Amino acid sequence: MSPARASRVPRHVAIIMDGNGRWARQRGWPRIRGHREGAESISAVLRVCEEVGIEVLTLYAFSVENWVRPREEVQALMSLLRRYLRQREHELHKRRVRLRAIGRLNDLPRTVRAELDRVVAATEHYGERQLVLALSYGGRAEIADAARRIAREVREGRLDPEAVNERVVAQHLYAPDLPDPDLVIRTSGELRLSNFLLWQISYAELYFTPVMWPDFREAEFRAALASYQGRRRRFGDIE
Repeated sequence: MSPARASRVPRHVAIIMDGNGRWARQRGWPRIRGHREGAESISAVLRVCEEVGIEVLTLYAFSVENWVRPREEVQALMSLLRRYLRQREHELHKRRVRLRAIGRLNDLPRTVRAELDRVVAATEHYGERQLVLALSYGGRAEIADAARRIAREVREGRLDPEAVNERVVAQHLYAPDLPDPDLVIRTSGELRLSNFLLWQISYAELYFTPVMWPDFREAEFRAALASYQGRRRRFGDIE
């Protein structure tokens, strides 16, 4: 990558990993196999992040709405998450990636939460790159939780309500230290944001691809980055 191109690498990429179930059904396989194959796409994207210098990768892994799915599928997804954390921890250490998680994490099964907390703690000393899993996550839920924390501080006299502004709201989100996403990618051809990082992506560039997540590998990710690099971000300014 040329120096000019490298200077326009996004700091933070967020991905809605969509199409796992449809990918499996098209092949006559159980939906959970699509989620297993999707784990390989995570590794592919992490490799490119390391190569080009992307600092933060946030993956929409499980939404607050996903709990309404059939119980068997939810249990399979939670088991897959726990297995992924155990089996791929070495990859995080190899690439010196800090694992973090955002969402209503207390909703997770106890065994899954314990494994998640273990890997988060084991990688917390890495500072160059971060992998953020959005689990039991919803953008509206995050904003509501932030509002609840702000209201509590106002009630306790620790915050003047007249001081509440965008900066204060941002400070009460799940991971206030992270930069806002520069690029949001959604796979599988769907053209919606599905309640993902609603506050943080107000000026993010959006990239939609028909490629389903299990097929989204290095080449597809590079195509998304090339699209981003060809855009001019104005943040409300004129041409």
